[in-house]
Amino acid sequence: MASTTPVSTTAKLNFFVPPPDGVRAYQNINADPKTGVQEKNWTFAEHEVVIENLRGKPADAATLDTAGFQLYHRPSKHEAFTDDAEIEREYYPESIEAIKELTGASRVVLFDHTIRRRRPGEVDDSPQRRQPVAHTHVDQTAASAVARVHRHLPASDVPDLLSRRFQIINLWRPISRPAVDWPLGLCDYRSVDPKADTVPVALIYPDREGETLGISYSPNHKWKYFHAVTPQEIILIKCYDSVSDGSVAAFTPHTGFEDPMTPAGTPPRESIELRALVFYD
Repeated sequence: MASTTPVSTTAKLNFFVPPPDGVRAYQNINADPKTGVQEKNWTFAEHEVVIENLRGKPADAATLDTAGFQLYHRPSKHEAFTDDAEIEREYYPESIEAIKELTGASRVVLFDHTIRRRRPGEVDDSPQRRQPVAHTHVDQTAASAVARVHRHLPASDVPDLLSRRFQIINLWRPISRPAVDWPLGLCDYRSVDPKADTVPVALIYPDREGETLGISYSPNHKWKYFHAVTPQEIILIKCYDSVSDGSVAAFTPHTGFEDPMTPAGTPPRESIELRALVFYD
């Protein structure tokens, strides 16, 4: 395997460009039914970057606390991923236990999941037809992370939970086959300037607002990926950490990307990600 595993790849990533004059960036989650496009007031800038393959590197080359992400071999008992109710009934409990075991957390609450199946040539990205995200981002801001705790936990539990360390972590897994097509690109937090490289983006839902971070381009960023992640493997992606003293990674910019080294005829990527509130005693 070592002889066929690339050391790195070079790909074009889409980086966030904020709206002019300091206007608040926003994105309307309800896509236009005719075009499949979501209204927004910001744009992308494409930059070519070298993305290092961490496959075969020591496990401590990237951890949740250092880089903000980590790869684990963790086969799933649930393998179908075709029915949301079955996913919640079968995949959620084993994923909660996996996150607890791998992080040392005392309480884990999964608040949603997204299945992504790439469909070449289609622009539709409605909630039931998600494709890989093709721009650099972080799923949460500090404000939206705290709002998630209020939204998904009993009000009586919230003060105590917010008084201790908590995180939002995504659990990402390929479905059906290794994710050779459109792999997941991850930016090592140690190469990120949290203030200069990020811009909050309001997500406008019909009944509420969320918030994510757009990631601006920086030549200092060190982008990584794991070649051909299998359905027996998972990547934990940190989206928020309440520890904000600089001692640990706070988040992980990430994106799906088109790898020019992908062989012709490779089946399109399919994956699932779970989003978890992770609490510690």
